[in-house]
Amino acid sequence: MSQNKNRNKAIKEVITELMDRIMERVLIKDPFIKEKHHASKPLYASLVPDEIFKGSHFERKFTTSFGGVWEKLAQVVAIEEHKHCQKGHTITGEVGAERLRRIQEVLNRLEHKKKGVAKIKPHWDSELKYILEGRGKGVPTSVVCDIFIDSQKTDEKYAFEIKAPLPNSDQTKVSKEKLLKLMAMDPPQVDYVYFALAYNPYGKKADYNWSFPFRWFDMHNDSSVLIGDEFWELVGGEGSYQAFIREVNLLGREYKERIYREFLGIEPPLNSDEDILR
Repeated sequence: MSQNKNRNKAIKEVITELMDRIMERVLIKDPFIKEKHHASKPLYASLVPDEIFKGSHFERKFTTSFGGVWEKLAQVVAIEEHKHCQKGHTITGEVGAERLRRIQEVLNRLEHKKKGVAKIKPHWDSELKYILEGRGKGVPTSVVCDIFIDSQKTDEKYAFEIKAPLPNSDQTKVSKEKLLKLMAMDPPQVDYVYFALAYNPYGKKADYNWSFPFRWFDMHNDSSVLIGDEFWELVGGEGSYQAFIREVNLLGREYKERIYREFLGIEPPLNSDEDILR
């Protein structure tokens, strides 16, 4: 089997496993029970159709189960491309005391606007340059990254923080601190670090417009930011993003029909397969 077929098969298996697990939870292990809902929330039940809360029940199970799937998907395609990839990998090294202080200074300046002073905008390259000019006694420092690639293809090491496309400010701040610490280690433990968004609901990178991460990164221009296709192409090689999109959409048709019929108990509407990932 070719590398591309292996990659596509791995993507399909991860998504199928996720969806099968969700269907088992909502249909067998923890189904929506109308009588229980009526007993626990009689006011809600008297005002709102059961189907609304049944949908919310599914959404909660889906959102909970989806945690960690981006990392798993990245891992399976990275193994095909780079031969080595770990999830939740701990990287340990030493960071000079002054570098650690400067990292906090950079983050604090981005977080807190001084009265009468224009708000400082993030700029990865200049921030990193300033941090690396710091010295001081090395302090043992450990960072857990979402995925770590020790590439047999490029002979380089990559660390990634992977987020869903609309991360909040706190999540982004934590990721930036981790990436700065990784780049500040002496001797270096990685060659590249990235804040990566799994896909881009806005289409082009230049159109990405979710406000919260912009507080910490220049999402359009920072070299440490990857969004959608550029992330998957680096991790999984050429064609990875389209393979991911294709498998999601193919499986989406199948599982949407099952959810309509098996969970909601209704026939799928004629246009149920029009909402696809692009």
